[in-house]
Amino acid sequence: MEIRRRQHDALETAVPGGLAVTEHAVDARDLVKRYGRRTAVDGVTLQIRAGETFGILGTNGAGKSTAVEMIAGLHRPDGGRVRVLGLDPFADRAAVRRILGVQLQEAMLHDALTCGELVTLYRSFYPDPLSAEEALGMVELQGMARTSFANLSGGQMQRLSIALALIGRPEVVILDELTTGLDPRARRRIWETVEGLERQTVILVSHAMDEVERLCDRIALIDAGRILVQGTPAEVTAHAGAQSLEEAFVALTGREIDAEEAA
Repeated sequence: MEIRRRQHDALETAVPGGLAVTEHAVDARDLVKRYGRRTAVDGVTLQIRAGETFGILGTNGAGKSTAVEMIAGLHRPDGGRVRVLGLDPFADRAAVRRILGVQLQEAMLHDALTCGELVTLYRSFYPDPLSAEEALGMVELQGMARTSFANLSGGQMQRLSIALALIGRPEVVILDELTTGLDPRARRRIWETVEGLERQTVILVSHAMDEVERLCDRIALIDAGRILVQGTPAEVTAHAGAQSLEEAFVALTGREIDAEEAA
């Protein structure tokens, strides 16, 4: 990751809401999302540089997933605007789908379809997709092509979702809870896959501090729908006066990460 960090020399100081002036692959400004009387996202601005891996951290219910789902065009903001490589995810929906890959927190795919059939279906959505063998091989599911989605384990479902997010060679990728439910070997294999995406912009939503420190060039910590701090993992740790990113998380949000969140 040090090589990738050197590609982004103009990193901003980790101060609340601090942003650098630079070219952005994702430009989300003043995002607001309300559900009835509850404000899930309250004025979030994220400006993510082309080619970097940007982590979004926060407690359960902090607004992380809602924020990235607005970037993906899955939820329309009640306020603010989003651009992905200059495109509006709502007005330019078809164009954004060709350049954006999304792996959501929970896989919702047709139970009766096999891995091979799902990969073939998703390949048809893109002009220059990975081959079926490449897609399944990158997540070590090459022997599961004839297995139906319903018969996969939870970890295998997660890995298939990652493959489908990457199959179109997207320029921007959203990965929400990337390795939740994966065993240590599978986690490391997926990390290596993400580290190999050198030309792609990655937005990583995660509770795993080791994952964030290994993969992310910069991070934003969100709490109660607002950004508390942005910067490199080291900058955020120093900003909190902490010895580790996990300690910084606890200090800034005021609570421990429970066992379920850290899994």
